[in-house]
Amino acid sequence: MPYLVREKLFIGNISDAAEILQNGSDEITHILSVLSSVSISFFSEWRSSLTIPAKEIKKVYVGGGHGGAPDDDDLSDISRSPLSPDNLLYSLEYAGKDLKLVRMAVPLRDTENENILDYLDVSLNFIDRSRKDGSVLVHCFAGVSRSAAIITAYLMRSEHLSQEDALQSLRNSCEFVCPNDGFLEQLKMFEEMGFKVDRSSSIYRRFRLKVLGENYNSGVRVDSSRLGADPGMPVSVTSEVEGAPRAGNNRSPTYRCKKCRRVIALKEHVVDHVPGEGETSSEWHKWKSDSLFNKHNESECSSIFIEPLQWMKAVEEGASEGKLSCVHCDARLGNFNWFGIQCSCGSWITPAFQIHKSRVDTSPI
Repeated sequence: MPYLVREKLFIGNISDAAEILQNGSDEITHILSVLSSVSISFFSEWRSSLTIPAKEIKKVYVGGGHGGAPDDDDLSDISRSPLSPDNLLYSLEYAGKDLKLVRMAVPLRDTENENILDYLDVSLNFIDRSRKDGSVLVHCFAGVSRSAAIITAYLMRSEHLSQEDALQSLRNSCEFVCPNDGFLEQLKMFEEMGFKVDRSSSIYRRFRLKVLGENYNSGVRVDSSRLGADPGMPVSVTSEVEGAPRAGNNRSPTYRCKKCRRVIALKEHVVDHVPGEGETSSEWHKWKSDSLFNKHNESECSSIFIEPLQWMKAVEEGASEGKLSCVHCDARLGNFNWFGIQCSCGSWITPAFQIHKSRVDTSPI
């Protein structure tokens, strides 16, 4: 039986959702299913076997690697080209025996390395709209981790609660909820970004780089759809799906190839790091003598580290490491290594896409 969390907001498991889809409900008008892709498919097949009709409204695919959710609250008005089934953001449908339920399915696994941040905007907007139009059940398979993480984020955003306070408030209604540690870490990032998923923030960019590194290490192919948009391309062909900065943004400085002046990166693409921190940096400090290293030198990094972008052909080809060269004039710009590169300040960045400052100019757009 679903648990009431707030007025018109319930949490439950897959059995609760199945009961409502099969028999209807006097209370619940919307369902948010947070399940793995396999479970979503099984759920659809199960409904078909019961001859429960379902009219699909939209399937929305997001390409470009950022996985950014649309900003528009009116989800039914959003359409995107079906670039890849692996990038399915959500499906939205009328459901139930009388087609009176609105159901959205979001594909998420209950694993600590699963990226839940990129699904928060669309999920929380659906909950908001559902509570205005009726009431909503948020469920995963067991009603313990994924659905709890989504509702915790919703309470954080709607009531400006810390991650800890929001989770405790949810546990007051449903004591056994327990989001996995990876989800809790991402919810803390959500709090630090001001209860929103700010894709321009260094918090999000470091997280996204970490996810890409984990994907690479697990054997997932890193093709152009997973790389950030090329800021050197004309605005008309720059991807807007992933919410990446565009070359027409005159508020941001650019990094240009010193030889041909081609735009290489925007300031927003830079992944910040703390000088002298990171794996193996302590050994590096020991190796450096006091006469050659001091706090002043520590802050002077000879490189910048950026997120992987679509002009990096060597990255797309699948090598674990290699040179980064200008796509226009082939001038050497830096190096990349999925297993890490040490900055001149001693900090170890993993994965690393390094641009030497001596090879680029910084200028306003």
